[in-house]
Amino acid sequence: QVQLVESGGGLVQAGGSLRLSCAASGSIFSIGAVGWYRQVPGKLRELVATIASSGGTTYSDSVKGRFTISNDNAKNTVYLQMNSLKAEDTAVYYCNAVHPILQVNWGQGTQVTVSS
Repeated sequence: QVQLVESGGGLVQAGGSLRLSCAASGSIFSIGAVGWYRQVPGKLRELVATIASSGGTTYSDSVKGRFTISNDNAKNTVYLQMNSLKAEDTAVYYCNAVHPILQVNWGQGTQVTVSS
């Protein structure tokens, strides 16, 4: 089973930027389309961006125009470039398959904290 490791989170001021990485132990698209999710305590995990092997991308309304998802096949890695960060973007960010039946074990995630 492919393992996913998220990294790149941190503390940033509102308006700042971060780039998250999701590194796979094998072909990243072996799990189909890949999504970045985020979760805050007490709330459901939210899907914020997806990328298909074709390169097609989707974004939630809450991040559209600010976040960009991309991939590097040679590195089996999917990225999430986050610009114009807001306090409400504070969450633990995870990556995994978009389709529940293809999802692998969830990783530790990476904490993003945006100070206002």
